[in-house]
Amino acid sequence: MKKIIYLCIFILFFKTAYSSSSYYLMLKNSEVNVRYGPGFSYPIKFKYKKRFFPLKVIDKKENFKKVIDFKKNSGWIHSSQLKKNKSFIILENQILFSKPTKYSKPVAKVFYGRLLLVKKCKLKWCKVKTEKYEGWIANNNLWGSVE
Repeated sequence: MKKIIYLCIFILFFKTAYSSSSYYLMLKNSEVNVRYGPGFSYPIKFKYKKRFFPLKVIDKKENFKKVIDFKKNSGWIHSSQLKKNKSFIILENQILFSKPTKYSKPVAKVFYGRLLLVKKCKLKWCKVKTEKYEGWIANNNLWGSVE
């Protein structure tokens, strides 16, 4: 009986200690400071200058979140500068289609690193918008959440 209890405690500890708690958010403003540490007293490491840019949250401390982008740049951003993610970056060149099938009319070719705003997703496709174009894209090889 003791072995079963110890085993349950070990599994519970292992699951909470090593479970992935990362998630995606996006930038709320068009210029956001990224700092070396979780506080305004830490110096600015660099600045993001792209509104809606998706970031993966990998840690948090008080009102700051440690984030990483698709190029592996990381740092701390104040929570007020982030909001729920509805965007992603494509990680390989893809075609934007008029309907959620590869047999529909192509709308545009979108290139690696392009920021796309998500309108809605279903199955393996997402309806997205980017500057001049709107259409459907296969939701594979993306950086950001498609939920």
